[in-house]
Amino acid sequence: MNPKCRLCLIREIDPAEYESKIKRLIDLMDEKEKTTEAEYENRLGICQACHYLNQGTCTACGCFVELRAASKAGHCAYHKW
Repeated sequence: MNPKCRLCLIREIDPAEYESKIKRLIDLMDEKEKTTEAEYENRLGICQACHYLNQGTCTACGCFVELRAASKAGHCAYHKW
C-alpha cells in the first residue's frame, strides 16, 4: 500500500495500522468532547448489532463508527443512539 494513497480500500489497509490510527484520533479528542467509556461501549454495542455496520464503517452515513461513538456530538443516522 502506498502510504500517500487517499483512494485505498479498507481491505488494503493493515488492520493493526487502521486500529492504531482510529485509536490515536480518539486519544487526540478533547476530553470535554468525548463520551464516557460506558456510553462509548454502549454505542458500539448498538452498532455491532446493526446491519449497516461494515468493517468499522456505517454504510448508512459513511462514518467510522468508533470515531462517531466517541464524540458527545456524534449520533446514529437512524437515531439508535
